[in-house]
Amino acid sequence: MLVNTTLAIVKLIAGVVGHSYALIADAVESTADIFSSFVVWGGLHIASQPADEDHPYGHGRAEALAAAVVAIMLLGAAGGIAIQAFRQIMTPHEVPSSWTLAVLGVVIVVKELLFRRVVAVADEVGSTAVHADAQHHRSDVFTSLAAFAGISIAVVGGPKWVAADGWAALVAAVVIGYNGVKMLLPSVDDLMDRAPSDEMVRRISRAATALPEVCAVEKLKVRKMGLAYFVDLHVQADPQLSLHDAHIVSGKVKGAIRSAVPAVDEVLIHMEPYEVMSDAEHQVAP
Repeated sequence: MLVNTTLAIVKLIAGVVGHSYALIADAVESTADIFSSFVVWGGLHIASQPADEDHPYGHGRAEALAAAVVAIMLLGAAGGIAIQAFRQIMTPHEVPSSWTLAVLGVVIVVKELLFRRVVAVADEVGSTAVHADAQHHRSDVFTSLAAFAGISIAVVGGPKWVAADGWAALVAAVVIGYNGVKMLLPSVDDLMDRAPSDEMVRRISRAATALPEVCAVEKLKVRKMGLAYFVDLHVQADPQLSLHDAHIVSGKVKGAIRSAVPAVDEVLIHMEPYEVMSDAEHQVAP
């Protein structure tokens, strides 16, 4: 947030003094980065709170909600920049100063480094919100590249090509809007309890069926809640098991799943008797 604040101030001043709306648009995007980081931080803070009486499943939804807010902020910024870019294209203005290119060069390097760092953390913890924040940094790289190209054309081409600065800002708006949509979809999936990847479901199923006491599993459902996953499944075991032994088997299944997929927080198991006949009938059914 400190880096984004510094970059936003530098780009805004350079854009105003250097007569470059593309650079001002880039500063607006960096300002959105600052607010989005605050939103992500707040969402993760709330999501990390333990479950309570009013929220028995925890507060994990706050993480996905924060990601959605960040994405919507990006879309709003894209719309505002696009409107102003059109005005700049239609209105004659001064040629941007060539020294603004040096400012953009530094910005591009810094924002790419920030993107790589934040996306590494996002992959490590599996956070949709942190991924959204990382994409904010990457979108800033693209907007800065667009601004660099637009200013370069305007500087080299002179007054006849001054509109290139506005077109660069418009390209930046399109990139920002695309990233906003790209970030919004995963957060909506989390809020709507969309199932995770097939590979994760298979890992959970393999971990459960690997136990010798487990004859089969069915009705396996997985959903993401913040940074953690919740699993519901039916486990079929020997019908002759006592209630005590069945309870022990369910505990082993929970332990095996959590070991295989550390991101799994809770596992709800329904124990069922394994019916050999019904299983055989199922195998020969058309």
